[in-house]
Amino acid sequence: MEGPPAGWAPFHRVTPLLESWALSREAGTTVFLKCENMQPAGSFKIRGIGHFCQQMAKKGCKHLVCSSGGNAGIAAAYSAQKLGIPATIVLPETATTQVVKRLQGQGAEVLLTGKVWDDANLRAQELAKQDGWVNVPPFDHPLIWEGNASLVQELQAALGTPPGAVVLAVGGGGLLAGVAAGLVEVGWQHVPIIAMETRGAHSFNAAVQAGELVTLPDITSVARTLGAKTVARRALECTREHRVLSEVVGDAEAVSAVQRFLDDERMLVEPACGAALASIYSGLLGRLQAEGRLRPLASVVVIVCGGNGIDSRELQALKATLGLS
Repeated sequence: MEGPPAGWAPFHRVTPLLESWALSREAGTTVFLKCENMQPAGSFKIRGIGHFCQQMAKKGCKHLVCSSGGNAGIAAAYSAQKLGIPATIVLPETATTQVVKRLQGQGAEVLLTGKVWDDANLRAQELAKQDGWVNVPPFDHPLIWEGNASLVQELQAALGTPPGAVVLAVGGGGLLAGVAAGLVEVGWQHVPIIAMETRGAHSFNAAVQAGELVTLPDITSVARTLGAKTVARRALECTREHRVLSEVVGDAEAVSAVQRFLDDERMLVEPACGAALASIYSGLLGRLQAEGRLRPLASVVVIVCGGNGIDSRELQALKATLGLS
């Protein structure tokens, strides 16, 4: 294992911001893609989790443990390897083989527990009671949000002027909380956030509708990495401080968006990321503008959050399950 990096440089990379001809044509306005799928750990998660792990290492942490649907675990394992600290990653039994292999390849111990992330999280919290062990929260911690806010600083550096809206997917709410904080930091707090989920993993939308946190009975969406039965309280607080439009699409729309994005941009992402892309491909963005819920947009940024739990065979299997040709 490697030791801590000299000078404690962040583990995340500045990712490309690409103008998409295909999605711009689809949306009728300029669409920029913030390519978090190009992070060294495969998703945006390395921003917040890398930051959290570095802070814990500075405090003398001896072992990192993280519960995950896959991407948070890979970010934690990557960080642990860079820091020279052992890691145990707890996944639900639905985790894909490629995620388990990648984690083991990064030197992490992998435990499979329960049907959904919430089950794995309980096990991780138990393990973290051991001396010197630290539980890495996948999304619900101020250090995670602070790390994720770096994404908006990069947007400001690349764009100069604010976009008309930022589109992102919501799982536990860590990306939403980080982007909201980042928008305030750069003086772009007026920029609306379009928060996308899939039906069956819509704990944020359920909370927004109810005005309080809601725990879903189960995660039934194929977008397993969006699968937190209860969203972070901070995500709901963001809706009171910021303009957040919470929208839900079906699994078929999310998976169809994954296929279309692969064809358009030659990039394969998870259905969780497909939920954000579906805001364009399903015509949702246009409908929000037609209904007057969103002003006409000069540009929009879609955060391509990425994801490791997908390959060509998995995509074909998802399409077959959902009856997509």
